[in-house]
Amino acid sequence: MKTTPSHDERIASLTFASVYPHYVTKIRKKGRTVAELHQVIFWLTKFDAKDLERLIASEATFKQFFAEATLNPRAILITGSICGYRIEEIETPLTRHVRYLDKLVDELAKGRKMEVILRTP
Repeated sequence: MKTTPSHDERIASLTFASVYPHYVTKIRKKGRTVAELHQVIFWLTKFDAKDLERLIASEATFKQFFAEATLNPRAILITGSICGYRIEEIETPLTRHVRYLDKLVDELAKGRKMEVILRTP
């Protein structure tokens, strides 16, 4: 699925720090913890707590955020629709990576088991 260049640029220029509080609010409303959110983020990106703090403090864009990430090889197993797009059909890698994160946060908020969210074999 092709996204528009302006859509991709908008996502690339969003700061992770501006979206992170929305992730926290979403998962807390559904009874999940920030520790679980961090587990999901760390699984996807291979970041640790210090990396996450630094990226939030520096107001890294999603482009910078994912440029520093080492994407989990099992991330390709993240499929489905998010924001009207089928993740597996998104051609722009950065947009697809951001949507991976969005999908994982959605699954966490929906109460899915962590083994399912983290695509444990």
